[in-house]
Amino acid sequence: MANLAASTPSTPDGHAAGHFLPVPADTLGTRSHACSFPLRQSFSMVIRTRLVELSTLEAVAYRQKLRGGQSGVVILRTDSAQPGLALLNHQSGQPDPSANTSADLFPLEAFQEALELTSGLPYSSRGPVRSPAAVPGAPAVAAQDAPALAAQDAPAGTPELAEEPSGADLATVNSADYQAIVKAYTNKRGEISYELLNKALIQAARSNPYVSELVARSATEAEIRDHVVKANFEAVTGNRAISQAEVNAILELLDAVSPRSELRDLNEELRRILANAR
Repeated sequence: MANLAASTPSTPDGHAAGHFLPVPADTLGTRSHACSFPLRQSFSMVIRTRLVELSTLEAVAYRQKLRGGQSGVVILRTDSAQPGLALLNHQSGQPDPSANTSADLFPLEAFQEALELTSGLPYSSRGPVRSPAAVPGAPAVAAQDAPALAAQDAPAGTPELAEEPSGADLATVNSADYQAIVKAYTNKRGEISYELLNKALIQAARSNPYVSELVARSATEAEIRDHVVKANFEAVTGNRAISQAEVNAILELLDAVSPRSELRDLNEELRRILANAR
């Protein structure tokens, strides 16, 4: 893939309006395609994964945290200003294309590939991305294709992507605690390893003396899990003052990245511990 570029009406570092800034190659996916996408570097940020390149389409994709606890899979084609959006169905684990997304421009298999490639990638606060077709001066769409694409290029087609993230979510994703957790449990491919996370938590549950006390007191699975996770996050972040609400906010962001519960293995181990204590 060619260079990913950033543009902004005015930037603090003095770049002129519309200037395109190079973005390091390590922000891209692993495939190479002859296309480029402008990253709008402005004061408005979104919570999303890094970009990945698709093989099913000449396009890039990412996942974005949306309002209301939803996760969106977004595809950007080089020849369409309108992005394709599918909402992640947490029950089926599959992407559900939105009503305004053209199945001809954005087939289901492209969303499925995008979901697979972004699975496990952590969220961070990043600039929004637009297709070159949405940027003035970008190559025009072929004349014979313009009428068919015009109806799909209305910016109002994906209002979910225009909504700003909540201040609480931005505070969490930008916090040193969240970044320390992501760093501790990210593998060499840049993906959060739920296996490593659960392994550490299960080891703590088995060795922590206070867990034995909680079990003896007939504490619930949720109470024990809260203690184990909070103690682990305190150790990883070095923040002994981290609150349960802050722990839950971090877990919500981690869980939003994966269609399954990131603590499934820990939950199963806690059920075994409680069953053996009866």
